[in-house]
Amino acid sequence: MNVLRQIIAVVGMNLRNLPQRLGPSLVIIVGIAGVVAVLVSVLSMAVGFSQTIAGAGSPDRALILSGGALGEAMSSIPSDAVPNILSAPGIAKDAAGRPIAAAEALAQVQIEPSGGGKPINLPLRGVGSVEQELRPELHVVAGRMFRPGLHELIVGQNLETRYGLRVGSHLQFQNGDWVVVGVFASDRSSMLDSQLLTDAQTLLAAYQRNWFQSITVRLAGPQGLDTLKHAIAADPTLHVAAYRESTYAADQSRALNAVLRFIGYFIGGMMAGGALFGALNSLYASVSSRSVEIATLRAIGFGSSPVVISVLSEALLLSVAGALVGAFCAWLFFNGHVSSMQLNGLQPPTAFAMAVTPDLVVLGIIWACVIGIAGGLFPALRAARLPIARALTAVA
Repeated sequence: MNVLRQIIAVVGMNLRNLPQRLGPSLVIIVGIAGVVAVLVSVLSMAVGFSQTIAGAGSPDRALILSGGALGEAMSSIPSDAVPNILSAPGIAKDAAGRPIAAAEALAQVQIEPSGGGKPINLPLRGVGSVEQELRPELHVVAGRMFRPGLHELIVGQNLETRYGLRVGSHLQFQNGDWVVVGVFASDRSSMLDSQLLTDAQTLLAAYQRNWFQSITVRLAGPQGLDTLKHAIAADPTLHVAAYRESTYAADQSRALNAVLRFIGYFIGGMMAGGALFGALNSLYASVSSRSVEIATLRAIGFGSSPVVISVLSEALLLSVAGALVGAFCAWLFFNGHVSSMQLNGLQPPTAFAMAVTPDLVVLGIIWACVIGIAGGLFPALRAARLPIARALTAVA
């Protein structure tokens, strides 16, 4: 109990004296704030991108691609194969008995951003007439839905935010002028919010195609995917494969998500090394400035453990303060910021909102505490080993 009282007394005295060491304390706080801000900001890109890709996938939907296709952009399903696929068991039906499914076409279109800059490629997706039943999470938030047969389209909310595409915008690409008649958004982050949507048959006519890239279907119950796969495999005229949409979306984002996390940890690790040396120098300076005080405490009976804990507590307190400052800066400047990234070289960029989540803040605090403990350990041991005679000499 005596040791506990000593620890409380020494730690309290040390923390009360922090304002007298404002300069060295700010060095530690600013250094760790920079580490945490960079780490959280880069990882918020990975989190936001992953949420956006995964948000487009649903466990009760399946995506059908041509056999062997590594992605939707490389798939090709002939138009004459679509009726056989849509009649397969395992696909949910609406009240009228029609399959809740749609063959979809993809194209890349080039637009000029409203704010200027280089032209960019965006994905144009042709969808079917059952979009409301197929993707109930999508809602038109401005304007209206496109009308089949006309060069009309609706744009995802991310495109409105990042590139200034709004209701009434005119886009010049394949087969003439296309007009934006609506803006849509998803109930959750989705890469569809970074796409242009129009009628599939209108898109095929404009590009003079007779094939689709994919077919999206709503599954008829938990066993719907297995039933659909068996039916497809049993038909020798079909050369397609079915994937659960949520699984497909996760697989598509896994590689790039890993790269982003590696970059975040790599850069954060390099900066952490610099912050560690800064903490070491500042805490060594703090111990040196308090050498008389520490030795005096030892001389009047205080043990070495309270001294060690007092230095470590100072390092942890400053580290947590730096972590909170860094996390706040990352949240203030980057949370919700719309960025864009290319999933692979075959697809156009996907716009997404960066997300500073509580998990990232906790991760930043953990990194800061590790730096604080590592930076405070040796100064703390040095403080505990200061010779008591130094205090007597200084006082004399």
